[in-house]
Amino acid sequence: MTQAPSDSAGVPGGRPPGGSTDSAEKKPLLSVRDLVQEFVVRQAGGTKGGVVQAVSGVSFDIMPGETLGIVGETGSGKSTLARAVLQAPRPKSGSVRFRDMELTRLSGSALISARRHLQFVWQDPFGSLDPKWQVRSIVEEPLAAHRAGDRNARRKRADELLDLVGLDPARYAKRHPRELSGGQAQRVAIARAVALEPSLLICDEAVSSLDVLIQAQVLNLFERLRRELGLSYLFIAHDLALVKQVSDRVGVMYLGKFCEVGPGESVYKQPLHPYTKALLDSIPSTEPGAARATATLTGEPPSPISPPSGCRFRTRCPRAQEVCASEVPQPRELGPGHLVACHFPLAQSAPAGQAMVPQDTTPTTAKAQR
Repeated sequence: MTQAPSDSAGVPGGRPPGGSTDSAEKKPLLSVRDLVQEFVVRQAGGTKGGVVQAVSGVSFDIMPGETLGIVGETGSGKSTLARAVLQAPRPKSGSVRFRDMELTRLSGSALISARRHLQFVWQDPFGSLDPKWQVRSIVEEPLAAHRAGDRNARRKRADELLDLVGLDPARYAKRHPRELSGGQAQRVAIARAVALEPSLLICDEAVSSLDVLIQAQVLNLFERLRRELGLSYLFIAHDLALVKQVSDRVGVMYLGKFCEVGPGESVYKQPLHPYTKALLDSIPSTEPGAARATATLTGEPPSPISPPSGCRFRTRCPRAQEVCASEVPQPRELGPGHLVACHFPLAQSAPAGQAMVPQDTTPTTAKAQR
C-alpha cells in the first residue's frame, strides 16, 4: 500500500511464515518506497503526446520467506512494477532496497551482481528460452555468466536443477524448447531462475499461459521450492483465485496504485475496497447451487495518460461521493495488517445526502487524446 517512507519495518502485516526470528521479521528482504514509473508517449514527428502514469507512488515490503501476490486488471501496472523493481527499466523515482542495497543507485557490474539474488520468471516460457539452445545449456547460462564453477561442475549443477523441478536430465537435458510442452518449458525457466540460489523470485503471470492442471502442478512446485530453498516471491497475476493459493499477503492494484493490501485470508473474506469486492464477485463459484458470478463494474478503466482526479477508481465506483473527486484517499489500517485507500471502505456505510459523482463514460481512446 502506498505509504510515506519510514524507518519502521514497513507495511504492516508483512511476516515470514514458519516462525522466523524477531530480527528477520523486522527487516524486509525487499523494501519499495514511493515507486514511480512513467513513459512518454510520442506522436508523429516525435512530439510529446502525453505521459503514461504506469506506477504512481507504490510502497510495499516483502519479508524473508514470504509471498506477496499482486492482482489487478490488465493495464493496472503490475508488470511495470515488477520490471521497475528489477531496474529494467529504471523507475523515474522512488526507492528499491534489496538485501540492504539501494538498487536505484547501482549500475554496471554492481547491479548485475545484485540481480544474482533477484531473479525473474516470465509469463511466456518459450519467449524467454533460446530456441537454438539445448535445455542443459539454458539452465547452465546464469552459472556461466557469473563464472560459477568449471564446465563439469556447471553441467552437474544443471542436471541437479532439472531434477529439482521434476524433469529427468537423462530425458530432457538435450532437448530444445520446441520439444517441450508449456509446463515443461516453464519448469526449465524456473530451474534457470533458481540456479544462482536467489533470495527472491519475481513471477510475472508465470502460470497464466498454462492449462488448469499444469497450473496446479507448477504452483505446487513454487511452494515446494519456497520451503526447500527459503525463497520469497513477488507473485503477479490477474486471477485472484490463483493468487489466493500461493500468497501470504495480497496487494490489489488499480491504475498504477495499490487500493488494498492485507493478509490473503482477510482480503478474500472481508474485502474493504469496492474494486477488490468487484474482482472477487467476478470469480465463478464451484459450489453446487451457488449464484452465478456477476460483473459489478461498468465501463472501461480510464487512460493512465489522464487518470481521474482524487480517487482513480471513482469513475467506476458505486460508492463514489464528491470528496472522492477532490481528495486522494490515503491508506488506512482497518484490520491487523489490512490497509485500504478508500474514503468510504466497505467496512463503513457511505454517507447519505451527498450527491454521487457522475459516472465517467468517456471512451478510453477519447481520454488519451485530451
